[in-house]
Amino acid sequence: MPIYSMTGYASAQASLTPETNGSAGAGTRLGLEIRSVNSRFLDLSFRMPEELRQHEAALRELLSAGLKRGKVEVRAALEASQDSALAEPSPRLLQRLNGLQDTIQSWLPSARALSVADVIRLSASQSALPDNLGPTVTTLAKTALKQLNQARAREGERLAQTLRDRVAQLRALAEQAAPLIPQLVDQQRQRFLERWREAMALTDGAVLPEAAQDRALTEATAFAIRIDVAEELTRLGSHLAEIDSLLGATAKNDGVGKRLDFLIQELHREANTLGSKSAALELTRISVDMKVLIEQMREQVQNLE
Repeated sequence: MPIYSMTGYASAQASLTPETNGSAGAGTRLGLEIRSVNSRFLDLSFRMPEELRQHEAALRELLSAGLKRGKVEVRAALEASQDSALAEPSPRLLQRLNGLQDTIQSWLPSARALSVADVIRLSASQSALPDNLGPTVTTLAKTALKQLNQARAREGERLAQTLRDRVAQLRALAEQAAPLIPQLVDQQRQRFLERWREAMALTDGAVLPEAAQDRALTEATAFAIRIDVAEELTRLGSHLAEIDSLLGATAKNDGVGKRLDFLIQELHREANTLGSKSAALELTRISVDMKVLIEQMREQVQNLE
């Protein structure tokens, strides 16, 4: 299944069917836009004219079924074409406007008469919409939602490929660190023993040499355990394998973004531990490089559904 980004945009338009009683509704277009950005949860907001407000509940249900996470804004608009705006007013409408003008001027003699522009504007505003816009709105929303998911899938695949590249780089760094561990542990043990012998040489010899050597070995072993990062590298490799599995073509897209976010936190913890246990400059460099890559992955994962 595809991995979806939470970032996407889609739009769809439809011409409303003219009514049979003339040009009312003719040339009017219904436009629908859906914009989506990242969010922890599904957050839907709607901006639409009052004529379409009654369809908000149906749109909310449709989008909730097709999206899991993201801050989603839906914009709907009704636009009259130029031909519709300049349509010839019907005689009935002109008669009604004239009657209203006479009534108003009888009460307000100073009121100015209607201009041609006023008549055209008022006649355009009287254009009626089809009685049942529900099917049109639903069809348009399904088309826009399909386009949105296609755009989000394309963006999600790009993000997934970026994450795979970072995983490969992290594995390469872990492979660089693995051979260093036995060597560093042995070096630190030998260095500890040498320092212990130097310290014993400066004492009065009150402590027996055999007991001192045993104590030195115990301390050296304990220190070697503290700087051994083999366990951290093993867990890091396990987390990377799980990320590969989630990004695989056969993985289920069920909250993959949240699970990846958790794994990124675990990767960061292991990289931090690797740095804190580091007893060599090379391991410190590897830890820093790992944290840079992990932070880049965190930024990408924030956009996945």
